[in-house]
Parts: sequence; C-alpha cells; structure tokens
Amino acid sequence: MAREPSINLGSARGRRILDRVEGFTTSIGPEAEFRGVLGGAGHCIVAGRVEGECDFEGTLVVAEGGHWIGDIRANNVLIAGRVEGSISAREKMEIISTARISGRLTSPVIAIAEGAIHEGEVHMGDITRFSDRREAGD
Repeated sequence: MAREPSINLGSARGRRILDRVEGFTTSIGPEAEFRGVLGGAGHCIVAGRVEGECDFEGTLVVAEGGHWIGDIRANNVLIAGRVEGSISAREKMEIISTARISGRLTSPVIAIAEGAIHEGEVHMGDITRFSDRREAGD
C-alpha cells in the first residue's frame, strides 16, 4: 500500500480551507516538476515545482517548499510556498506565514498571516469582521 508523502503546510494545521479537504486527487511531490496546464475537479497539492497555469473546481494548495510560476485559479487557494503569478480564488484564499508571493491576489475573502511576503495588488470583496471561537489546537 502506497503512503502519502509527508508535506509541510507550515502552520496551516486546522485552517478552514483544509478542514473541507478530505484528500487530494492530484499531487505534485517535492522532487517533481510539471510544465503545462492543470485543471479539473477535486483538490490539488503542490510540493514541487510547476510552471504553467491552472483552474481547479476545488482547493489548490502550494505547500511549504512548493514553487509555482504562472497563474492560479481555483475555488479555494492556500499558499505556504512560493508563487510568481496571479492567484484568483472564487471563494476563499489563505496565505500562510511561510508564503512568498509576487503577483495579484483576487478573492472575496483573503486571510494573510503575519510573516507572509506579498508583492503586488490585492482585490477582494466586502470585509466581514468576526471573532474566531476556535481553540488554538483545533
């Protein structure tokens, strides 16, 4: 039985986007490289290097150590690695403290952790204020 690779998502454990992901249908491992266009339904995690663009009807995760060059579009996006290109999330985007991004961010909801680096524009919908009622370990 094949084991899933251990992939570091920085301090993303318990983040809301990952709460809805029950498994990744597509994965690009730490030693893998891909050039081209990715798309489809399901969830994708990238721990290696991608040069190209994507459009996923699901969640796209660029893990810590992952590097994406090109434009990203998905329902939900979580970035813990490096991205050089525009990122567009139809629902929600989370930028983890280990993220390094150069490009435009577009989403109705964007959460950026302290320590993340972003160079570019941010376009988002209305701001909704809320109190987080979760415990730190949840």
